Amino acid sequence: MSAPQGNPAPTVPTAGPVPTPRGRRRTLALGAAALVLVVAAPLAWVQVGGRLQVSPDVASTPERPVAIVLGAGLRPDGSPSTFLRRRLDAARELYEQGKVQVVLVSGDNSREGYDEPTAMLDWLVEQGVPAEHVVRDFAGFDTHDTCVRAHEIFGVTEAVVVTQDYHLPRALFSCSQAGIDAVGVGVPSTSVEPPKAVMYRVREVPASLKAAWDALTHREPVHLGAKETAVSDVLESRSATP
Repeated sequence: MSAPQGNPAPTVPTAGPVPTPRGRRRTLALGAAALVLVVAAPLAWVQVGGRLQVSPDVASTPERPVAIVLGAGLRPDGSPSTFLRRRLDAARELYEQGKVQVVLVSGDNSREGYDEPTAMLDWLVEQGVPAEHVVRDFAGFDTHDTCVRAHEIFGVTEAVVVTQDYHLPRALFSCSQAGIDAVGVGVPSTSVEPPKAVMYRVREVPASLKAAWDALTHREPVHLGAKETAVSDVLESRSATP
């Protein structure tokens, strides 16, 4: 007679290897290195690549058909901010020296009572640049949008980009990625409020990561719109003038 069969004894799982302090440190180090790589690679792509086409000053800037001036805020009275005036002043010099034929001013006009492009136009006209040689882009909500719209909407293929020195590498990167053969002129970023100047530079880190992502994903501007011939019209009229 066979012995009665009972329930089998439960299987006791064997314990896996217990991580040693050295193993944990190695895992953390590898994770930290991967995180640094994820941040550093796109940052270097934007910042290093963007510095290759920077001119030291207006006089040494090669000729291009168009100057692209990016918005930089307005004062409470609606006039250009100090940073924006510096950009516009450099664009005026480029125009007066014959380095560019038309100035494309790109800024924010997304709400009533705030019109960067028109304020930029008015300032340039006051400084002697003919109004008919200034073209406004009312949907330059950020650097990426400005560059993509300059190429896709206004047909710009070659340009001088004008902005503050800390912002210039990213602006050149975005315009290059948009299909524009761009060189850049950087204007001073000194400020009567030093903490703000520091903040702007620190902000370039996340802004550069976003620029890399926008380029990789081919993000469409907030407002793309229909093609415009304003820039080409100015260039054609100027080339036809003896």
